[in-house]
Amino acid sequence: MDSINEVIRQSSAKGDVWAKYLTFQIDGQHYGISIAHVIEIVQLQPLTELPELPYYVKGIINLRGRVVPLIDMSLRFGKPEREYTDRTCVIIVDIDREHVGLIVDTVEDVLDIDESLIAPPPAFSVDAPARYVSGIGKLDRYMVLLLDSRLIFSDADIGMLSQSTL
Repeated sequence: MDSINEVIRQSSAKGDVWAKYLTFQIDGQHYGISIAHVIEIVQLQPLTELPELPYYVKGIINLRGRVVPLIDMSLRFGKPEREYTDRTCVIIVDIDREHVGLIVDTVEDVLDIDESLIAPPPAFSVDAPARYVSGIGKLDRYMVLLLDSRLIFSDADIGMLSQSTL
């Protein structure tokens, strides 16, 4: 995880982020998110639950003095709740200047995915998680569903999350 965080920091410093994707798994499926939106990856830590939030918002953590809401991506995608393991990670992303933690099963790697290897998502898909997919990375061994972090949450979700961390 530290080596992946270092790759993200170095790429961000160089401005070399748009063809790089942090890949991770949720329920055995490969996903990716542009590292342009990734701040860092941290281990799952004890969290504080908050009342009256959507079921997929697991709570908040204190990350070096900053309150960060945590979203269980399995639940966000309509999958059943699963037990967290020692491989469970939190990807801290910036969504419209709000820090949000995405709980995923495991983080894999930072990959360069050339634009020529990215297909558009199927037009007929409106079900979660397909509606959050901005493209499909066609790799040698498998395909990666590339997520648009801005589509994962509506403006109302972001407003609700920022209010819950005040």
